[in-house]
Amino acid sequence: MFGVMDGLVSNFALIAGMAGGVAGGSAASGTLVLAGLAGLAAGAFSMAVGEYTSVASQAELARAELAVEQRELAESPEVEQAELVQLYVARGVEVGLAREVARQLSQNAEQALVAHAREELGVDPSDLPSPLLAAVTSFLAFVTGALVPVLPYLLGATTVLPTVLVSAAGMFVAGTIVSRVTARPWWWTGSRQLLLGGAAAALTYGVGAAVGTGLG
Repeated sequence: MFGVMDGLVSNFALIAGMAGGVAGGSAASGTLVLAGLAGLAAGAFSMAVGEYTSVASQAELARAELAVEQRELAESPEVEQAELVQLYVARGVEVGLAREVARQLSQNAEQALVAHAREELGVDPSDLPSPLLAAVTSFLAFVTGALVPVLPYLLGATTVLPTVLVSAAGMFVAGTIVSRVTARPWWWTGSRQLLLGGAAAALTYGVGAAVGTGLG
């Protein structure tokens, strides 16, 4: 949902800036469609590349830390078992029980690695994030949001007003959906997203108008 909002706000602001760059905001619809689709493609690919790099780096770091942990388990199993005992005790487990659990887990190298990875590194070796999945998800989410401001022009609109109305409705709806994972009421999150996104578009329109006037 945050990727959708990112695409919606950034592309709406881009179109608003382009519209503000000409007198009276009467830029040709073809120009705005081109700008909107270019913004959609550029933003979506940028999001995908950034997310892929970020998640891939996290996964590579986790694998490097797991390799170190695996080597330490092979070279100093007693030390690692003692560390596991301390970790369980710190979590409130009785000392005797913590020693027994650590002893049993340490009998199996794979189980011991999983236990140390979860307790020390906070990762699950069998559930590392997928860079490709993250990239594709980010790409599709951004495209979904960025397409909203362009749709009115693709359907024949000749002024920026339909895009303003559709984008405003999209931002409010996206904000209300976010309320499902927060303690705020739907009208609050919807209004907040509408105001912030609208402010971004208005400021970009102003920049476009100022630059357009200067170039003219």
